[in-house]
Amino acid sequence: QVQLVESGGGLVQAGGSLRLSCTVSGGTFSIYGMGWFRQSPGKEREFVAAMSWRGGTIYYADSVKGRFTVSRDNAKNTVYLQMNSLKPEDTAVYSCAAVPWRAAQTPKEYDFWGQGTQVTVSS
Repeated sequence: QVQLVESGGGLVQAGGSLRLSCTVSGGTFSIYGMGWFRQSPGKEREFVAAMSWRGGTIYYADSVKGRFTVSRDNAKNTVYLQMNSLKPEDTAVYSCAAVPWRAAQTPKEYDFWGQGTQVTVSS
């Protein structure tokens, strides 16, 4: 069974940075396209970023473009989300997801999900 575990969330002041990690076990990480999504109370799950299995295709939500960077380390079975210039509106539970091969931008396209990590940005 494929399992995803996120880490790196926390409390940060506006303008600060965090790096989230998502480690995959139980599957062949190198074939998975990986996505990051976020959800805040009362809102639908929102796409943040996605990277295809080889990293050749990357998408970002307009709201994070230029501030967030997704990357992967296949030797560590881990995908990262570097978040800079954080804003209070970035506050949410961030979850990673996996699907073979492609960089998908909608939750329904993903096969496996992590439990999420809380990111709180104070003003």
